[in-house]
Amino acid sequence: MNTDNKPKDGYIFDYISGKEIKATPEEVEAVQVFAKQLVEDYGYPKEHIQTRPQFRVKARPSDTKKEYPVDIAVFSDTKKQEDDTHIIVECKKENRKDGKTQLQDYLRFSKANLGVWFNGDERLFLRKIEKDGKVEFEEIPNIPQSGQRVEDIGNFKRKDLKPTHNLKATFRAIRNHLAANTVGATRDEVLAQQLINIIFCKIYDESFTEPNDMVAFRAGVDEAPSVVKDRMLNLFTEVKKKYEEVLDDSDAITLDAKSVAYVVGELQSYCLIEAERDVVADAFETFIGHALKGGQGQFFTPRNVVKMMVEILNPNIDDSIIDPACGSGGFLIEALRYVWRKFDADGEKYKWSKNQLQGEKIDYASNKIRGIDKDSFLSKVAKAYMTIIGDGKSGIFVEDSLDVQENWGQATRQKIELGKFSVLLTNPPFGSKIPIRGEDKLKQFELGHKWKVDKETDDWEKGKVKDKEAPQILFIERCLQLLKEGGRMAIVLPDGIYGNTQLGYIRKYLLQKARLVAVIDVPTETFMPNTSTKTSILIAQKLAKEEVTENYPVFMMSAETCGHDRRGNLRDEDDIVEIPIEFRNWAKENDFNF
Repeated sequence: MNTDNKPKDGYIFDYISGKEIKATPEEVEAVQVFAKQLVEDYGYPKEHIQTRPQFRVKARPSDTKKEYPVDIAVFSDTKKQEDDTHIIVECKKENRKDGKTQLQDYLRFSKANLGVWFNGDERLFLRKIEKDGKVEFEEIPNIPQSGQRVEDIGNFKRKDLKPTHNLKATFRAIRNHLAANTVGATRDEVLAQQLINIIFCKIYDESFTEPNDMVAFRAGVDEAPSVVKDRMLNLFTEVKKKYEEVLDDSDAITLDAKSVAYVVGELQSYCLIEAERDVVADAFETFIGHALKGGQGQFFTPRNVVKMMVEILNPNIDDSIIDPACGSGGFLIEALRYVWRKFDADGEKYKWSKNQLQGEKIDYASNKIRGIDKDSFLSKVAKAYMTIIGDGKSGIFVEDSLDVQENWGQATRQKIELGKFSVLLTNPPFGSKIPIRGEDKLKQFELGHKWKVDKETDDWEKGKVKDKEAPQILFIERCLQLLKEGGRMAIVLPDGIYGNTQLGYIRKYLLQKARLVAVIDVPTETFMPNTSTKTSILIAQKLAKEEVTENYPVFMMSAETCGHDRRGNLRDEDDIVEIPIEFRNWAKENDFNF
């Protein structure tokens, strides 16, 4: 075994055995992913699992050499004897039909009664039944948690649900299964809406089920799909009744019963409201994909980047927070949870009752959190998600943030005013392929005008209104307009803003309007596989009128790793999570506070 911290090129460390193995697509995208899920999500001890050397089973009854190598074998104890084989996991890249056939062969000639086929894109779960000398197989909703029986699948109390570190593999499997098997709906955007409706049922069920009560969001091994679907329809009726301002009669769960039961089976053991990632964004990104949304410059910000930006701005219970390009609400949800933890601390300090604490949290979510997005579907997702998580339903609006304010709806103008927010977090759409046009829009902004260097003064001089401008440039100015004096913002921007000589007027504008607090360089892989645009995070504080600052320190840091590779596969190395600690140390050393 390699004693260095990193494996040699083209190799990875096996999650279970720790041995150095070739980084084949099968290993990286399937074997290692599911091995980690077995431990983290299902609770099986590593000592009960064998990957390297591979466990082998017979290819036929007469096979004495045991020709079939198994990708992952789970045993009932640490001895890992053949008679104690519990689960077999096959991760070959076959299609579903071939994968199922091969898994059945593995199960037929082994002692295991449960099997999983997972190729990184789709998965299925099988139970082997031996009766009257015959071997039969049936698909089941999932495999049991460690210590559970097969009969216990779907019998979850609220307290049994576990948070997960990565739902992307699960959502990818769901998407591919639905696309191949769903009756009556195959378009990704339709499937996305359906999955999100089911996710809202899940989140609602988690939020309003007592710890010792059985959850309604479940699919048992012997339950008919129609029974599972009926339970989801009843649950969705409750969701719509409680949140009638967000969902209406046109919102419905229309997937066929088998598809609903499949989705429920895949998600039922997880606690989504405690998941590390924004599960709605994960689901939407998985279903809509790069081809459909990338052209509009809409990319979802990885959760570690969101958390880093929120922690640096350190919002408090008095802060009003806005994201003018909120998408599905990832920044707002994370900021809300961050502030809520401060309410929890206050509640403990001042001995608030449970109802009093909950009232303070809901009041904050409703009155202090605001989001705008011009995509009606994304806005609806954000609104519904905010409603279910924090009753912040009144704060999300379908508008064009860059439009003239008089064109906004009356409700938006009442709730969102320029110069009123103390915290702003955003990842605006960017790209020259989606320019902002129209004189009325562009003339609002200094950065919507042409700028050139005056030869006599060697300074930038503003000229006529442009014909078009990239959205990220105008968003810089709109963000500063939304902030009150002393307000702080964190914004994702392409690197050209910082170094392109032709964009020097933007840097001049920034330094006139704000104190530059930090520039954080993140790896090219950060937004991959969606876009390879190189970006950095700008942290700034809006200056008061006539305020001038000069010769001040700026926090600058470069992260080399971001927790995933170019294909989006998770990696343990993540420099981004350490940045808030480094920033706090820097702020303390420089006596900086904002």
